[in-house]
Amino acid sequence: MPLTVEVRRIPYARGPSRETVTLTPGRANLTFHTLKTAPSPGPVHMHVEIAVAQFRPVKGDPAASLDRLEASFAKLLDADPTPNVVVYPETALTGYFLEGGVREHAIPAMRLANELARRYGRAGGAGRPLDVVVGFYEVWGHRLYNAAMYVELGAGEPRIVHVHRKVFLPTYGVFQEERFVEAGHAVRAFDTRWGRAAMLICEDLFHSISATLAALDGAQILLVPSASPARGAEPGSGIPANLTRWHRLAQGAAEEHGVGVAVSQLVGFEGGKGFAGGSVVFGPRGQLLAAGPLWDEALIGAGLDLEELTAARTDQPLLADLERALPRLLQSRHLAPDEDGFAPDRADTATGVNDRNEWVGRPPRAGRSDARDPGLLEIDPALVTDWLVRFLQDEMLVRRGFERAVVGLSGGVDSALTAALCARALGPENVTGFLLPYRTSSPESSAHAELVADALGIRTRTVDISDAVDGYLVRHEPEADPTRRGNVMARMRMIVLFDQSAKLGALPIGTGNKSERLLGYFTWHADDSPPINPLGDLFKTQVWSLARHLGLPPEVVDKPATADLIHGQTDESDLGVSYTEADLMLHHLLNGRSPEWLKEAGFEPAKVEIVFRRLEGTHWKRNLPTVAMLSGTAIGEWYLRPVDY
Repeated sequence: MPLTVEVRRIPYARGPSRETVTLTPGRANLTFHTLKTAPSPGPVHMHVEIAVAQFRPVKGDPAASLDRLEASFAKLLDADPTPNVVVYPETALTGYFLEGGVREHAIPAMRLANELARRYGRAGGAGRPLDVVVGFYEVWGHRLYNAAMYVELGAGEPRIVHVHRKVFLPTYGVFQEERFVEAGHAVRAFDTRWGRAAMLICEDLFHSISATLAALDGAQILLVPSASPARGAEPGSGIPANLTRWHRLAQGAAEEHGVGVAVSQLVGFEGGKGFAGGSVVFGPRGQLLAAGPLWDEALIGAGLDLEELTAARTDQPLLADLERALPRLLQSRHLAPDEDGFAPDRADTATGVNDRNEWVGRPPRAGRSDARDPGLLEIDPALVTDWLVRFLQDEMLVRRGFERAVVGLSGGVDSALTAALCARALGPENVTGFLLPYRTSSPESSAHAELVADALGIRTRTVDISDAVDGYLVRHEPEADPTRRGNVMARMRMIVLFDQSAKLGALPIGTGNKSERLLGYFTWHADDSPPINPLGDLFKTQVWSLARHLGLPPEVVDKPATADLIHGQTDESDLGVSYTEADLMLHHLLNGRSPEWLKEAGFEPAKVEIVFRRLEGTHWKRNLPTVAMLSGTAIGEWYLRPVDY
């Protein structure tokens, strides 16, 4: 039986065109029938002022976020020129990483529209038109969506023009959207008071078909609310790596389709994941019209003459070419391989090997030649410093309400770097470094800790833990081996830090780096106990790099890493592999390479086994205690709320 699909398309105004596509399952039997009607004039504005709001919501608190939206309305009304449309980010009402809290805060679009209209009126917007795009978690048809609403305000009752429900839901890495919301099913353009627009949400733009569908539906501007957590700090970039990709995607969509593209990014931190801002507006030739700053809230404006679309599409008629070629391209998807004049050898294409068993194209071992290059782990130290300082300020001052920090100063580079970042984030007067020696500790460690404190201008206090440790070990466990003794010391140091934090109204800050965490080279419920850790995603070699960038004393940075439990002991002698080698191997393993790949790339097999065994055998140290799950509301399994909820 033929399958008939009717597709309605609205190019620029309200006059529809209809295409009927007849498909027969199996082999192709396609016919295209097009009935076009004359378009109505539509909006006549040829210039639009766009405002993009880099916005920080109050996590899990829609009412407080709406208060902040209201304050931004007042700023928009004072702007010159006043924008026609303002774009707020994805999930601007609640924050992005809500997990199971989505159900608690999803609301109908109409309720949100009425609330926005009420607050816009209070901000002085009565009788002053403003179109608002805002991302939110929506409940619609008894289902939950990650949505964006386009609503007209300022002319009496609010008018919802369009609601876009996110089509492509990332569910990988840190993302779990498909677990908590449904996917939308359409990308549509719509008429506004100033022209024709379409909305995409975050990852929708990563799929080129989304922008293509919007442009084919007549969109003149793509409005893209986004909440993209920052990743990557390659040297020399100055911005997180994912923002570089965002700029490329937005510019490419604008240039290819001859449309304006406005991307509004969330800012702030959620559970350690930083939203860096960097919002952009591109014109129809791919020219950058406006860009937002990193990390901070901002209102950025750009004017776009819609007449430029005509010039851009005339000079480079890619959209017209696509409209003409699309029916043939769609038809070719249903042709047998030999009907389009090209019959590739499917087996060879799939395997990449020709009939002589020689590799075709990129060889299977490509990339191994530089696998041992330390440059793979280089970072942009200025960017990372700013990133981590803002992380500490956000977690301490904003999320938890603490102005003071305590850090255990061991005389090593990790604690020195942590103290330096805290001093920058909170001011040196609000940071206390605790020297916590045991009677066998090296005097050099205390001397180096004081050297760091003097360089940073922070206060210190020395608490000798010998009596406390010996009160247990000497009296009750005199035969304890060095590992057990070291664990007791590490846990005693945490007892002191947490008690002193309660006394000082401060928060203890963790100092463990990514290498130690991945290798399991730390004491469980000791080194990993502090609730905030700025170094936990930096390899040891990156810690050294950042410490040198900040000018920390070379006596501390350049000495061999040691836990200072036994005289002459070092981390690398304990591990049996240098941090330089281990960090590179961990980098490759975390990016999907196998131990066999590492060995073939030139790493010593014995050291590969050490690193791989430690990585695979210590997952339990990086997770919460395992709880027997008896119900459908088990904490951390079914009852899911982020740490900053």
